[in-house]
Amino acid sequence: MDEHPPVRLHIVTGKGGTGKTTVACALAFALASAGKRVLVCEVEGRQGLSEPLDVPHLDYTEATVPHPGPGTVLATAIDPEPALGEYLAKFYKASPVGAVLRRSGAVDFVTTIAPGLRDVLLTGKVYEAARRRERGRNRAHVFDAVVMDAPPTGRIGRFLNVTAEVSSLAKVGPIHSQATSIAALLRSPETAVHIVTLLEDMPVQETVEAVQELSELGVAVGSIIANQVEPALLDRPLADLLAAGEDASRQVQEGLVAAGLVRPDRRTGPPARRTARALIDDAAASLRRAEAQQQARALLAQSGTPIVDILWRPVRSAHALATDVAAGLAGSELI
Repeated sequence: MDEHPPVRLHIVTGKGGTGKTTVACALAFALASAGKRVLVCEVEGRQGLSEPLDVPHLDYTEATVPHPGPGTVLATAIDPEPALGEYLAKFYKASPVGAVLRRSGAVDFVTTIAPGLRDVLLTGKVYEAARRRERGRNRAHVFDAVVMDAPPTGRIGRFLNVTAEVSSLAKVGPIHSQATSIAALLRSPETAVHIVTLLEDMPVQETVEAVQELSELGVAVGSIIANQVEPALLDRPLADLLAAGEDASRQVQEGLVAAGLVRPDRRTGPPARRTARALIDDAAASLRRAEAQQQARALLAQSGTPIVDILWRPVRSAHALATDVAAGLAGSELI
């Protein structure tokens, strides 16, 4: 038996506004670029994947996503109603009853009296996709990797632990067996959680707390993905320039002349001075952000979790970010 099975289930979480959904799509593209067949799924019912994947409205079916590189990406929006229908069909030999359940309001009723069941249905479908195998003698996994755009860090612990809670409540029967199997996968080496953050106080604090919470639950955190990182955390030449004080303006004005943006005989004129001042102010603000990010990154590093940097870009498509994700995870067992 393989002592180091490949990570098959990637769970992406993060504080709202950190870009976790776009990063989840970027991770799917990065995995596909390694030649893998990947399913990326959402579980919050908000159609968050459509825009970063550049696809129409997603439903419960698994739709192919355009991808220029090797590998294949499919996407789905997991809904508890058809998931419950599949569950009843599998364990109670009932015919597909999704439409009946929807008309009768059975899903809302069941999940009201057992709130955790909705999350069990959602994670159960993800579990099924990660475990699904092809028919025939080969019996290979249908998907090399499954990427889940999961709930934010404030809910991720309860979301991932609900199967263990349901398993302890339902001592026997198919619900117990299903919940136990899901909980085992979530705590196995085949699963890794990736926490997306910005290098700012609140997201970093939530990330640190999430790492601790997931560790206590026995769920492995594969990486912390720092999004929108300044291209250089500390640009030494820039720092030296700003330290030059009044001489900084002269140096910038000479640079404007050298770049052909200002005529030599006008390098000390008011327009050149105003331009130099504006550039220096922007540079100082950038350096302050970089210094703050460096401090935030040092705090994250104390967790001992690998950190992947995604550089700030004016164009923030999932395909563009996939390069940074692939580079950051290269050489690990995560990709």
